[in-house]
Parts: sequence; structure tokens; C-alpha cells
Amino acid sequence: MRRENQSSVSEFLLLGLPIRPEQQAMFFALFLGMYLTTVLGNLLVILLIRLDSRLHTPMYFFLSHLAFTDVSFSSVTVPKMLMDMHAKYKSIPYEGCISQMYFFIFFTDLDSFLITSMAYDRYAAICHPLRYTTIMREELCALLVAISWILSCASSLSHTLLLTQLSFCADNAIPHFFCDLGALLKISCSGIFLNELVMFTVGVVVITLPFICILVSYGYIGATIMKGPSTKGICKALSTCGSHLSVVSLYYGAIFGQYLFPKLSNFIDNDIIVALMYTVVTPMLNPFIYSLRNRDMKEALGKLFGRATSLSR
Repeated sequence: MRRENQSSVSEFLLLGLPIRPEQQAMFFALFLGMYLTTVLGNLLVILLIRLDSRLHTPMYFFLSHLAFTDVSFSSVTVPKMLMDMHAKYKSIPYEGCISQMYFFIFFTDLDSFLITSMAYDRYAAICHPLRYTTIMREELCALLVAISWILSCASSLSHTLLLTQLSFCADNAIPHFFCDLGALLKISCSGIFLNELVMFTVGVVVITLPFICILVSYGYIGATIMKGPSTKGICKALSTCGSHLSVVSLYYGAIFGQYLFPKLSNFIDNDIIVALMYTVVTPMLNPFIYSLRNRDMKEALGKLFGRATSLSR
């Protein structure tokens, strides 16, 4: 398609959150606080994992990458949303909108693959404890992360390249607080059958299949736990998996609520509310889930604070 068709719209107008003017300051402070908590919390998780040698294990290796992904994921949309809350003209350039959509899809998919890798790690730890170190060797962990990055890049790139072939005419208003792929397709004046087909196909690969893999992993974990006669072993397994299950529930609950059940509720901008859940709330809660429910993380945090206190004296 010719460039003039693609550039008939040089910028988009983000309609943003459905907030009344008198509520702007309150919600700005709320979302700014949540974003800063997300950044600081996840960076603290990365710092603890790097500094404490006891956390140099496959599970925490994946967790450090998940924390980095959550910081990046939230940073793709929230800063622009906060800026628009105090802007009269909430515009975003065409190139900026395409870039934001690319990185949003990229980090969404990367989250999915990393959570799946963590589920496999828990499966190996509980179902094959004697062979765990052999199975989850350093090379395999690095390979799983590399594959996650490659597949995420391929997914977001496919959507982006197809989107750049579409034309956007007079209507350039996006009823969202960021450049969401679905919202962009709705305002295009080109045929979007191929885009929707790819969106469905890729969505199955990067969202549904990983979710099925997680269910299968926990199916085996559940069967192994039920075979174990020791109550202590069951409690240990549940404590090991509890944090990961909480993250899985938050992530996939929001994703499936957004894309699979969009018509269950037609109250105040359901899509925007669900999008806020997985772009703002979930990345903020993940560090607390792993820190408060994990003994090793709490010990590492106490050790770090103890070291900082001794240095300040």
C-alpha cells in the first residue's frame, strides 16, 4: 500500500480514561503512586535476586525476567496516560502509536511465556525433585527465556507490519488510554479480515496454548501431591506454587476477561477497566505476591535492609 494512504492520519487522539475533570487530580495521584510502586517494587525484586546467592536458582532467574517485563510493560502505557490527564489535546503521533502498540503486545506475550516457563520449573521441582537440577540446568533456562523473547518479537512484529498496511481516514479518535490493537482496527477504513485472522491465530499460540501448558503442569503437580502421604510435603508444595498461581490468576483472569468475554458486562467502559487491571494493577501486585508469600525473598529483603542499616551507622 502506498505511503500516502497510510499517512492520511499523521496522529491519533487518545480519548483516555472516562474521568470527570474534578476527579483528575485524585486519579492522577492514584495511578502515579501505583506506577512508582510497580517500578520500585520490581526493581527491588531484581536487586534482591542479583545480590543474594541463595536466589540464584531457575525459579528466581525467571522471576527476575518477569519483574523486568512488568516494569517495561507498565512503562509502555502509564506515563503517557499520566501525561494525557493534564493535557488538553491528547494526541500521539502515528509512529509513536505504532511503537506503543508493538511494545505493548511484545511485553504482554513475554509475560505469558515467562509465566509458562515458571510453571514448568514448578512441575520439575515437585514431580521430579531428584532430577530437578539435571532438568532445569542453566542452559535450558537461558534457552526458554531466549525462545520467549523471539516468539514475543515475532508475534508483535506480525501485528505491527499488518497494521501499517491499513489506512486511517478522518476518524482518528481512539476510545482508549493507549494504542490498543483492537481499538485501532475499529477505526481503520481498510479491510481488516487478515488482521483479525492473524490476531486470533497468534492469540491462540501466545495466550491460549501457554495457559493450557500451565494447566497441564499443575495437573501433574496436583496428582503428585495427592500421591504423597506426607502432609508436610503437601504444604511445602503449595507454598512453593502459591505465589505463581496467584500471578497466573491475576494475569490470565484479566486477559481472558478482556478478549474472550468482552460482552459479559456493558457497564462503564469494561475494556478500559480490564486493561487497567493488567497494565497497572497486576505489575504492581506481582512483587508483593512473591515477596510476602516467599520465605527466601523475605529473608533476602531482611538481609538487605540489615546491611543498609549497618552501613548508615
